[in-house]
Amino acid sequence: MELTISAKNLTVSDRFREYVAEKSQKIERFASESEELNIKVTRHEHRRSSGVEDQVELTVYKPGHVVRAEANASDKFAAFDIALGKLIERLRRYSDKQKVHIGGSHKNISTSELAATDFAAIDLKPAELRLITGEVEIVKEPEAPDYGVSPVVIRTKEFEKVSMTREEAIDRMELVGHDFYLFHDSNIDQAAVVYRRQGWSYGVISLS
Repeated sequence: MELTISAKNLTVSDRFREYVAEKSQKIERFASESEELNIKVTRHEHRRSSGVEDQVELTVYKPGHVVRAEANASDKFAAFDIALGKLIERLRRYSDKQKVHIGGSHKNISTSELAATDFAAIDLKPAELRLITGEVEIVKEPEAPDYGVSPVVIRTKEFEKVSMTREEAIDRMELVGHDFYLFHDSNIDQAAVVYRRQGWSYGVISLS
């Protein structure tokens, strides 16, 4: 497996590269030789505390999927260890979904096949209609004082539209470690959002 290391606001030492190469061997059983592990290290300076914090982002690009994990710590070695633990867990989850053991026989079935029989166990709950139609009364809070015009920075991202089922969107959301995932719902042929609810259940938001 190929390793790519990039850094921002700090210099990556040979010691760290060797440490990453050694520790990354733990995920080789979940990744093929053709796949790539991208490691991004960023140092953030805290003006108030006069200290620094290192952030490590790990990304594995699989065919049709992206598995990602990140962590922050006082140094890049500790941040890498935490992020690697998260990544291994998500790669293991991805691997388990590719091969599901049913009974005593090792039968390979896809996520969509599982969804056709047992996806209801995930407790996928759509958003209430009254939330979508605006029937819920909105309580207005007191207006904040006007301190003048200040610049607003809005970060935008654009992705290629990929049609998928809701269960596939949930899988991808879990693999990147997000609390929500925007996708094109193949069931209704329009954009929708899946999100994580309390108690390991999920919800879906769409427009009518």
